[in-house]
Amino acid sequence: MLDVLLRGATVADGTGAPPRRADVGVLGDRIALVGETTEGARETVDCAGLVLAPGFVDLHSHADFSIRQAPVAEACLRQGVTTIVTGNCGSSPFPGVPGGDASLTTISERDATVWPDFARFAAAVEESEPAINVAALAGHAALRSAVAGNELRELTADELARVCELLAEQARQGVFGFSSGLIYAPGSFAPPQELVALAETAARAGLLYSTHMRDEGDHLLDAVEEALETARRTGVRLQISHLKAMGPANHGKVREALNRIRQARAEGLDVACDVYPYAASSTRLSSRLPDWALDGGLPALVSRLRDDETRARIREELDARIGRTVLPEGTVLAALPLGPYRKWVGSSLAEIAAAEGRPPADTALNVLREHAGDVWIVNHAMAESDVDTVLADELSAIASDGWVLDTGQGGHPHPRHFGTFARALGSYSRERGVVGLAEAVRKCSALPASRIGLTDRGTIAEGMVADLTVFDPATVIDTATYETPLSYATGTSHVLVGGRFALRDGEVTGERPGRVLRRS
Repeated sequence: MLDVLLRGATVADGTGAPPRRADVGVLGDRIALVGETTEGARETVDCAGLVLAPGFVDLHSHADFSIRQAPVAEACLRQGVTTIVTGNCGSSPFPGVPGGDASLTTISERDATVWPDFARFAAAVEESEPAINVAALAGHAALRSAVAGNELRELTADELARVCELLAEQARQGVFGFSSGLIYAPGSFAPPQELVALAETAARAGLLYSTHMRDEGDHLLDAVEEALETARRTGVRLQISHLKAMGPANHGKVREALNRIRQARAEGLDVACDVYPYAASSTRLSSRLPDWALDGGLPALVSRLRDDETRARIREELDARIGRTVLPEGTVLAALPLGPYRKWVGSSLAEIAAAEGRPPADTALNVLREHAGDVWIVNHAMAESDVDTVLADELSAIASDGWVLDTGQGGHPHPRHFGTFARALGSYSRERGVVGLAEAVRKCSALPASRIGLTDRGTIAEGMVADLTVFDPATVIDTATYETPLSYATGTSHVLVGGRFALRDGEVTGERPGRVLRRS
């Protein structure tokens, strides 16, 4: 007898094939039947009129810094997400040393615990009993910081060898890849050859290399070429994170970026990309500053901002980007520690600057100085047409780039934390037709699963792990907005993780069947 029978659903199996009516049976943690059956089950759920899809795989998450605080991960469950891939943009909480730069942020609402290796991080996450699965990458910034701190310099030969050995050690413990964040210090301090050495290590271990490239504005195409050249020289599997173009002068460049990715694939490179369905990003305000200003980490930055002469040099370089890739009217404060500008969370730099009667660059530097350099923004600098272009491309997976897992965590975050996958299904597929339903499901399931190397998840077939989501194709939608972001998506009826209901009839069940996945 089956444990669960999902009867009469419209099955979008994740492959991109046309949806079809079928019953899906679950026995233990596996899919035991796909088809029509009269067999009984301990629990039968009528899914007529609903779409049954593989549980979604969020290929680009930063929830390694929040999953222990919010293990129910309600924001994920209400979008049908059953697996998150953490450790992106070069940031992971391992391998690290106390005081290192392995953590995503020091804002108190997030988990800043640093772990010496993946094994101990995984044990801590499993102890929290998450409702969803976690597959981890090792962050380049964490690896580098563990060996050389936050210094703006090339690594010595011995240091580089140690960084590569640290990555190999994490691979032996089960990470699925490594990532870089080349606009963020100290990752941005690394010359191309450093990434090549790490990519060679990753390729030997069969890992994915996921990169937040060195530039997403005026030098976007140069950054694409750097990433592709790393793959050419090493044979590493390459994932270009959240492909986009920042600033009006660069809108439209994503078409050429995609062309170059396709050309590289024709050469034999294994490369693809991902995208979130929003025309605004979210990042650190400090990433808009020159590397030399961040030499030594955020405390050193704050010291420089308190020195008039040095501050003037930083301001000059920041001012050159104002109006081009840094748009004050679109740069909105999202999160920062306690201090004088906390009251301005949700307001733009242009609004704050106008209230203070000073130029936006000065306001930005003041905010950084008064809040220990730890300032997060929502950045409106992309074109909706570019989002459509990337999202419609067959090579792009849907990914959130999120980390806020519960509306109770507060702040004024990007709405992508709560709406990415529902928005792709509702706004981009049903309402606007940018992609069809079957293709949207593939971009949320089988495609990201294949990129990370999950062979038993991402499609609906007998023998696969029963990570499943059931949603109403007529109503699934995001409700989080830039103005009121703390709002869950609607339209997801059921979510099973390993064959157990984590969401049932639109409500969280309290079951927490997730686990940390390890690459064998």
